[in-house]
Amino acid sequence: MPDPLVFFDGTRVLSKQDWSGRRRTELKELLQHYMYGYLPPRPERVESSLVAVHKDFAGGLGTMKLVSVLTGPPGAPVIDVLLLVPNQRRGPVPVFLTMNFCGNHAVVEDPRVPITRSWVYASCRGAMDGHASEAGRGSQAAEWAVEKTLERGYALATFSSGDIDSDRKELSDGVYAWLARQKNPGGKPTPEHRGSIAAWAWGFHRVVDFLMTEPNLDSQRIAAVGHSRNGKTALLAAALDERIALVIPHQAGCGGTAPSRTKVGESIEQINSVFPHWFCRSFKEFNKTPEKLPFDQNALVALCAPRPVLFSNAEEDLWSNPPGQFSVLKAADSVYKLLGVDGLETEEMPRQGELSSGKLGYFIRRGKHSMTPEDWQAFLAFADRHFNVKRR
Repeated sequence: MPDPLVFFDGTRVLSKQDWSGRRRTELKELLQHYMYGYLPPRPERVESSLVAVHKDFAGGLGTMKLVSVLTGPPGAPVIDVLLLVPNQRRGPVPVFLTMNFCGNHAVVEDPRVPITRSWVYASCRGAMDGHASEAGRGSQAAEWAVEKTLERGYALATFSSGDIDSDRKELSDGVYAWLARQKNPGGKPTPEHRGSIAAWAWGFHRVVDFLMTEPNLDSQRIAAVGHSRNGKTALLAAALDERIALVIPHQAGCGGTAPSRTKVGESIEQINSVFPHWFCRSFKEFNKTPEKLPFDQNALVALCAPRPVLFSNAEEDLWSNPPGQFSVLKAADSVYKLLGVDGLETEEMPRQGELSSGKLGYFIRRGKHSMTPEDWQAFLAFADRHFNVKRR
């Protein structure tokens, strides 16, 4: 993989100033130009509207807030946020920020959470023609470990990817459609406007805007978490926004945490063929020649330095290339050292079930492509260390 400490012109990064002043800016430009596409512009103003507050969530374990985040003038995406804050902790608490697949109502069983109004995947329980139903309520609760997270003193904020842009290659019905209409009323998004992962990362940033205003949350301890394509998104969001203090891209694979220069697992040609809307047009030019990319995924990790990053995987999830992901961390370690912090704690890939919790962390468990309570135990332990959260 290309050395993140070498400029595009071949000269070497020699100091912290070189890195923070020039190379980070250069890498952000390269990654957006050649791979993800450019994030939609930051709104001049982001407002939030409180829909409801319930202090008795899970029998009094937490307070539930339902909030609508308005990302711009009328017609701009509205992000429905489910925020759960532990009641037993005083003072601002750290928060896990997550993007879900099937709507906020699928994350918890509480009937007071509205059924999502956005498009959802056909794989979501109770979905019909892209619309969610009551049958999906709480259907993904086992994947989120919500009560355990609250018990450990963390808040959880979650929103649906469909609020930003639906995951459909044939059309855009979210932020890109809105931007196209701003330029040409009645117009439709053109291919160069697409880059769904960049759009979803923009959504992460807009929810961060809201979280920064919440007095019960510690704005210095926001952790972004995502599984699979949502993990790719969480990592890109953290790389481009330093307000995200810690990131956990879980099983994020090709286009996220696995190297593009690989013959193991999913290739960029395969991912671009099946999901052509996830990345920008330029990325397709490297389908046959990924070695010509002027960067690899270690550059994305390096942009997070010196913040903590945890790659988590499963042994049977070979499509996501778990060993290759560890090599990505190793290839980003030099940037952490340049900035005066330790990155990886080990040169060898950790054994199954063993959390390596350095600034560049790694975890792999038994099983397949999924998110489980065991994963959340690792997430919480990693956050405990780096957010200095003491268990009671």
